[in-house]
Amino acid sequence: MKIGLISDIHGNYEALRVVLAELDKLCVDQVLCLGDVVGYYPQINECCKELRARGIQTLMGNHDWYLCCGGFCPRSKSVNECLDYQRKIIKQDNLQWIQGFSAYKRIGELTLVHGGWCDPIDEYLREPSEEYFERIQGKIFASGHTHVQALHKWSRKTYCNPGSVGQPRDGDPRAAFAVYDNGFHLFRVEYDMQPVFRLMRSLGFSDYYFGCLKTGAPNLCRLPPEDQHV
Repeated sequence: MKIGLISDIHGNYEALRVVLAELDKLCVDQVLCLGDVVGYYPQINECCKELRARGIQTLMGNHDWYLCCGGFCPRSKSVNECLDYQRKIIKQDNLQWIQGFSAYKRIGELTLVHGGWCDPIDEYLREPSEEYFERIQGKIFASGHTHVQALHKWSRKTYCNPGSVGQPRDGDPRAAFAVYDNGFHLFRVEYDMQPVFRLMRSLGFSDYYFGCLKTGAPNLCRLPPEDQHV
């Protein structure tokens, strides 16, 4: 079975629809989302509608958990400001759908979480190691959360992070995803960010909240001066 893996959409519908179109071209049999449908960018209802219409099974990410359980991010004021807005606009049926997300999923030999296997929702695997996965049952693993696309193959274990659809943080601004088909294959695709910029501005968010999309920066940041008035 050819499986498409997406993660960390974060309300960026412009990126999501382009990624899903690419997965359609690749003729995948199934698409799985590793969490964080919401957070940061405002088209959360559009993202939920698209995933639900396609029957895409989705895991619980930390931003999903914050939104549906009334929690907050202990690390970032800006994350909480975005979530405050999203709590006002989320449709009730989409909220109930998010509340039904599971923390773990296994399909055949492929084991999936959003974060890590010590904390499936909020563990960052920034430097995954063979020693870490030797403690975990299974051979093939995938998770998101770091927004950094990665593939590691060791003697007995393989780990993939498909990267972020909606907010890459690895210096490559193109939307990231992966396909599993007897092995992992990593992909990137360009999309038009300007609708995201215009929508965020219209809602009163400064470019600090979306400037990182331009460069794939590891943190929120402002747009370069030449792009601030585009």
